[in-house]
Amino acid sequence: MISKEVRENLQNASWIRRMFVEGSKLKAQFGEDNVYDYSLGNPYFEPPKSVTDKLKHVVNESTPGAHRYMDNAGFPEVRQKVADAINRDIVKPIAKEHVLMTVGAAGGINVLLRTALDAGDEVIIFAPYFAEYIFYINNHNGVPVILKTDEKTFEPDLDAFKAVITEKTRAVIINSPNNPTGVIYSEEALKGIGRVLIEAEEKFGREIYLISDEPYKALVYDGAVVPNIHNYFRHSVMVNSYSKSLGLAGERIGYIAINSQFEDVELFMSGLAFCNRTLGFVNAPALWQKVISDSLEETVDISQYQVRRDLLLNKLRALGFEMVEPKGAFYLFPKALEEDDVAFVMEAKKFNLLLVPGSGFGYPGYFRISYCVDLAMIERSLPAFEKLVEHYKNLKK
Repeated sequence: MISKEVRENLQNASWIRRMFVEGSKLKAQFGEDNVYDYSLGNPYFEPPKSVTDKLKHVVNESTPGAHRYMDNAGFPEVRQKVADAINRDIVKPIAKEHVLMTVGAAGGINVLLRTALDAGDEVIIFAPYFAEYIFYINNHNGVPVILKTDEKTFEPDLDAFKAVITEKTRAVIINSPNNPTGVIYSEEALKGIGRVLIEAEEKFGREIYLISDEPYKALVYDGAVVPNIHNYFRHSVMVNSYSKSLGLAGERIGYIAINSQFEDVELFMSGLAFCNRTLGFVNAPALWQKVISDSLEETVDISQYQVRRDLLLNKLRALGFEMVEPKGAFYLFPKALEEDDVAFVMEAKKFNLLLVPGSGFGYPGYFRISYCVDLAMIERSLPAFEKLVEHYKNLKK
């Protein structure tokens, strides 16, 4: 028998996975080419050649001890390279001592929350949000506080943000570029968030950590730039992974990088390393630390994601769907054609379209499309979207 908490969590589990399972059933029934699965944000493109070449080299490495335990924070030379990459757009540079290699961004966020939270501490997250944040916070006896973002920009309303901060607030999680909207938080928004947090720290006399979850930071379009969070608030923590930028989602490699202006940097980093070990991660995979160390500036072919974005964005807008144009990640987040987004997604399934309701991201009335898929599938799916729109027009007659 599993625990009551896990049993309840299974009932509330991710809509993304639920729709993915639905897709498997439909594909068995109608054939894979006749089902249009936009449910899962699973990187489509293979890693760059530099990554696979380095992988072969590391696997064949004959240096004694190459695959033994290392410092829980990771190989010093890899951490230095990560710090150097971060420092390219930072005002006050960080050192390798501010970087801890992690088992992906998900592992990193759990390590960070375990280090920072006491039982009952509140963590503010902005909707729409990555659904797993709720479980990560609950894992470490924190209390999620959800704040809906502005419907036109999907950025936080600063007055509303200020109003939900209390003496129990310990952390805020932002995700930019955002899953599910593809929105990149503007420099103005980040400055505003920083100002609000500085005031709150002074008011309540405690540190509040601004956690920036950035697995899509390298996946940007139209010349967009993701501002460096460390330039806007001293207690900022960057969490990143190479799942999306290098197409390595299954390899689980990422990092935590804390602001150099932290008080007690050494103590905080010791806490992170301790929690990395005692949560059972021990250290980030040695093999993949070495592989990514020479590919930090490499990415998959982002232009091919942009081709997919543009095709879907233009077609869906022409059909009457309303949405903010994403500048990063690989998602669209259109408004559903009825108020009940779950009902809308179920209707779409009748046309073999697998979409994810906005309710799964804490933002009802919308739905997510993940366009990290085969281009031919997108092209085959367009008539299904046309039929879906026509279906709703007929319902209104």
